[in-house]
Amino acid sequence: MSKCYNLLTISDNNIDELLHNPPLIWRILAPDSQDLYLNAINDKNHKSLLTRWFHKNDAAVVTEAPNLEFIEGEGIDVELDKSWHGIHYLLTKSAWSGDWPLNFLLCEGKEIGDIDIGYGPARTFKANEVKEIAAALATIDHDALKENFDPGDMAHQDIYPDIWLNQLDDALAYCLEYFDELKRHVNDAAQRNMGLLVHLS
Repeated sequence: MSKCYNLLTISDNNIDELLHNPPLIWRILAPDSQDLYLNAINDKNHKSLLTRWFHKNDAAVVTEAPNLEFIEGEGIDVELDKSWHGIHYLLTKSAWSGDWPLNFLLCEGKEIGDIDIGYGPARTFKANEVKEIAAALATIDHDALKENFDPGDMAHQDIYPDIWLNQLDDALAYCLEYFDELKRHVNDAAQRNMGLLVHLS
């Protein structure tokens, strides 16, 4: 099953809403379906500490999902397809770590509770953090990424997807193309004073 990476612009206010009420993530990712939110929030209520302590099953059932209010510039999405792990490696020379802010694709940020949206929880970065990320990406060009391109090491470290030894030139071009989209998207979010919501789907 493919693992594709998404980055969505979001305001700091709505990040706070999500962190306060994690099931609201479904109102962003699946706005046409109330059921995902209702199931998540009612399950959360049912398993609340008070309910478990007193063995009660009468927590109030939520029957209507709230809507988040979006402002101009919010909700703009870009998908990195399956290039995300390769780009992370080219930025950090690591599989799952690296230094802030160039490690942002796989590290840092605030997780949206314990809501598993397919490959774990989504993460958020507020507007000030997005500005730091944009400034760091502005210093990176294709030549810098090409210097870090090491197909043998990428294969050895199981960088997703497994294309590095079989499609050398195409694999690098694939990452560079999506890196340009990533850089534009993050810069645009920074210019709009937006945060980012990132997740694998």
